[in-house]
Amino acid sequence: MLKGAEVILAPNACPMEINRLSALRTRAYENMLAVATCNYPKGQPDCNGHSTVFDGVAWLRDEPGSRDMCVLESPEEEGIYLAEIDMGLLREYRENEIMGDKYRHPDKYEILLED
Repeated sequence: MLKGAEVILAPNACPMEINRLSALRTRAYENMLAVATCNYPKGQPDCNGHSTVFDGVAWLRDEPGSRDMCVLESPEEEGIYLAEIDMGLLREYRENEIMGDKYRHPDKYEILLED
């Protein structure tokens, strides 16, 4: 996101459960970008489908409350599932909202790089 990414494509091969789905939703939320995950269907070792797309737009100015960023969650079965991401809406959202990099302080991260 800091270098301009608008969509993260994440191939996956594990059971998609509440914690993994929540982490993907959170990355879309905090970075104001779309996250699309493609997972193997149920029947493959340790996989269960549930490919997802989160569009990264948590709320709209003209609508009360937050909105569900999940624009697709596929079933467990193998198939081709399509989702549409409104990139114009995402770009407008990124220009006007306060998440993303507005409050990041990479100059303070040096402690993470020290031995």
